[in-house]
Amino acid sequence: MGYIEQVLERVNNRDPDQPVFHQAVEEVLESLAPVLDRHPEFERAGILERLVEPERVIMFRVPWTDDDGGVHVNRGFRVQFNNALGPYKGGLRFHPSVRLDIVKFLGFEQIFKNALTTRPIGGGKGGSDFDPKGRSDAEVMRFCQSFMTELHRHIGPNVDVPAGDIGVGGREIGFMYGQYKRLTRSWEGVLTGKAYGWGGSLIRPEATGYGTMYFLRELLNDRGVDITGKRCTISGSGNVAQFCTEKALDLGGVVVSLSDSGGSIHVPNGIDRDMLAWIMELKNDRRGRISEVAERFDGVTYREGQRPWDIPCEIALPCATQNELDGDEAQALVDNGCVAVCEGANMPCTPEAVAVLHKSGAGFGPAKAANAGGVATSALEMTQNATFDNWTRTEVDNKLESIMKAVYKQSAEAAEEYGDKGNIQRGANIAGFLLVARAMQDQGVV
Repeated sequence: MGYIEQVLERVNNRDPDQPVFHQAVEEVLESLAPVLDRHPEFERAGILERLVEPERVIMFRVPWTDDDGGVHVNRGFRVQFNNALGPYKGGLRFHPSVRLDIVKFLGFEQIFKNALTTRPIGGGKGGSDFDPKGRSDAEVMRFCQSFMTELHRHIGPNVDVPAGDIGVGGREIGFMYGQYKRLTRSWEGVLTGKAYGWGGSLIRPEATGYGTMYFLRELLNDRGVDITGKRCTISGSGNVAQFCTEKALDLGGVVVSLSDSGGSIHVPNGIDRDMLAWIMELKNDRRGRISEVAERFDGVTYREGQRPWDIPCEIALPCATQNELDGDEAQALVDNGCVAVCEGANMPCTPEAVAVLHKSGAGFGPAKAANAGGVATSALEMTQNATFDNWTRTEVDNKLESIMKAVYKQSAEAAEEYGDKGNIQRGANIAGFLLVARAMQDQGVV
């Protein structure tokens, strides 16, 4: 049994009830065989064994009261996975699906994503099984304050800098930051995704979506494809999906779908800016359902309980959640003429879907590279906080675009160097791994 197989067996045996984490680990480690053949010193140093084990797992109780005085108890998590390159960095997710398996998968992915940005940040992730949907602002505030009352003991600007994720937007970041400041008596850049004017960065809300589209443009350029006029199916309707749509319009694409947990909309003539503005208000302010778009606009079809992957397109952008695009759906995309899939969410394509895309020759942008724009701009926010500075929108956007070009370039070059030209998934895994593994070697067995 080879080194990689030994480590995978160890992971599976140690945590048999964590299949999503297993999936993330297997996806990375199976890319690394040519690296380990060239660098046997990594095996001698036990790099893989240390890499797949979080440095710290924090779980805690989060009690809070609703507006009627009822008591609720949720579970909070923070997984501090690897800080070889810098302080732990990664989002907080508030969603009923959050469990240790999910948080470990996200934290593991974050290690390599953060490395690819070339910013000095390590990998971590956290969150809670609390569901903010349908809760009043006062209820969300009380939950966030209780959550931060415990979390504040484990984070800091040079220790761990959380951000937002699913269910955690500007409202939640604000409530948590206020409680952190109250408990520590410190104004410091310990959370990113803050509102502009009190420590936030311009472009941060847009960054993951914009970054995904900048990465997609590099992927298409390598294949001689122009996005202008190309139909784009996008899943989700939250932050990432909204700003993927906005940037797709800027670049000349035609976005024909969005979705939420209830179903998807099909817009054959494409979402225009007026419709997008209305959708943003629907989702961000009224917290409504995507089905309302079909009620408001002509030419829009609502598809209850359906994902958008059977809609003909040239480009697919899964921006909702993990494992939302399976092998059959990937085949449907390919059969309908899709030439590229770029992951805006974290690991939205199943292994079977990725295999179909690679076999077909379609371009594939893996999440740890394609959606790195969010954490990259979080790192830019950390820089502005540390220097008590505020950069212009143009400055931040230009830096984001440059970072995403560099992420693609590193991934493409690593794929070619290790004998799999054009396989951006393998290249991203290799490039991120090498940066982290070398730092771990330099710092000894810790």
